[in-house]
Amino acid sequence: MQRFGIIGGGAWGTALAQVLRRAGRDVVIWAREAEVVAAINASHDNPLFLPGVALDPAIRATGVLGEAARADALLLVAPAQHLRALCKQLAPSLAPATPLVICAKGIEEETGALLSEVVAASLPQAALAVLSGPTFAAEVAAGLPTAITLAAGDAELGQRLIAALGTREFRPYLTDDIAGAQIGGAVKNVMAIACGIVMGRGFGDNARAALITRGLAEMVRLALAKGGKPETLMGLSGLGDLTLTCCSTQSRNHSLGLALGKGENLEAYVAGRRSVAEGVSSSAATAALARKLNVDMPIVSAVDAILHHGAAIDKMIEALLTRPFKAEAPRG
Repeated sequence: MQRFGIIGGGAWGTALAQVLRRAGRDVVIWAREAEVVAAINASHDNPLFLPGVALDPAIRATGVLGEAARADALLLVAPAQHLRALCKQLAPSLAPATPLVICAKGIEEETGALLSEVVAASLPQAALAVLSGPTFAAEVAAGLPTAITLAAGDAELGQRLIAALGTREFRPYLTDDIAGAQIGGAVKNVMAIACGIVMGRGFGDNARAALITRGLAEMVRLALAKGGKPETLMGLSGLGDLTLTCCSTQSRNHSLGLALGKGENLEAYVAGRRSVAEGVSSSAATAALARKLNVDMPIVSAVDAILHHGAAIDKMIEALLTRPFKAEAPRG
């Protein structure tokens, strides 16, 4: 695996290009925005999505999807809700059994499908893996130490990807739990919005710690219902990512929740930002999936009600605080 294509020229895709160059790989980024392509190729930066970061001059960008697809492996870093359409566009250009690494985080809102299910539906011959964990793009791009989960059903493929991606500063840990890694990456964004709301309302660090812990319990329940493993949610793609996203204003989702908690309007906040807060779509998708699978996820349901059904924040907080007392770890 020497030549990599990156599908998505946002902050995370650009940061992953830096990782691959540090590992000695050839990298081509496909970006939808012509100005991103031009900036990467001419001035070796991405001021639109990752300002202030000097990129390796060997990183190339293209606006032609088929050019990026001519690679030994592809990293899929486009927003979750656009992934199905992009995979359909990729299909004519992709060689059979090309490894595809899903680096986006989310659940498809229209269908409730995990992103691995979305990709498999459009590209059934592809070999799939998932990269997920506590990763702020700016820190990864700067070469600061980062550990991350690499999930692959095929252990040999996983080892090959780790050999291609891994460096002293970027440390992938292998698992075979593709479902669990995706649940962690998607649902933590919803929990980050909830934590932001809690902090915006001034409820303090005790409340945030309680929410993170109970949010993790919800993530575990959903992962189990989708065939995942509880230990995956205790690792980098679960607890690690959840902790990072819920405790820093670098997180787009946490910042959105903070603004809502302080009384800002959702539509106005979203309209003023270019980057996507995936937790907005994931809250609706996760709540619907939980109902379908009969999984109790009260925090996710509250965030969904606030974002998509006009529920008042204080009313939803009151509903959570007055739920019946239960055992922390029910038997059986």
